[in-house]
Amino acid sequence: MSSYELVLIISPEVIDEEMSDFITKLSELVNKVGGSVDEVNQWGRRKLAYPIKRSMEGNYVLAKVKMKPALTKELEASLRLSGKILRHLLIRSAD
Repeated sequence: MSSYELVLIISPEVIDEEMSDFITKLSELVNKVGGSVDEVNQWGRRKLAYPIKRSMEGNYVLAKVKMKPALTKELEASLRLSGKILRHLLIRSAD
């Protein structure tokens, strides 16, 4: 299992009260593809440098994930299908 960092920009339509439910669904998605979520940091709502899908701000979330390298494509495909995620970045962590 390799360590990854997953940064998400979530649509501002997801209000702060719904963020915990959204993070739970994210954990379930990672578990479904065979990984595990070690840590989740919410960075809060921030202004974007340019509009993404007509949004000028987004909720930033950093998740530290462990999974097999072969499963990353499946996870990224699932993230692309979500209508509430504006952008995501999955990178391999040094540890």
